[in-house]
Amino acid sequence: MQTVSRSFTDFEIGETRTTTGRTITEADIVLHAGQTGDWFPHHVDAEWCAGQPFGQRIAHGTLIVSIAVGMTAGDINPRAFSYGYDKIRFIRPVHIGDTITVSAEITGKRDHPRRDDAGFVDELVTVANQDGETVLALTHIYLVER
Repeated sequence: MQTVSRSFTDFEIGETRTTTGRTITEADIVLHAGQTGDWFPHHVDAEWCAGQPFGQRIAHGTLIVSIAVGMTAGDINPRAFSYGYDKIRFIRPVHIGDTITVSAEITGKRDHPRRDDAGFVDELVTVANQDGETVLALTHIYLVER
């Protein structure tokens, strides 16, 4: 990781970045189930899943959100802070053994309604599987100093 110092005016609408891949493992799913208490059979019961339309275990959507956000957090910017996430959509299932990559694009900038020293930057985060299919999309909102 490196430290960068980008202010609100340094972000350009349309700029993009893409991560390398990361393969989702059974250990990822089991650890996430233990951390969240979400032991629904869709995620952890291979026999039950075999009889379902999706045919195999699926990763928790919240696990994929967490991994995707972590994959895009390569630089530390002390002038920008995560403000939250909007429009999170779980578009396709992610299975054990799938490899995901993350693309992020700056799609919007706007003034903070009460602070002259900050603004909001929107980043569209799109997660794709090894077949190039979009599995998840969200908007990451940053609060950024001017």
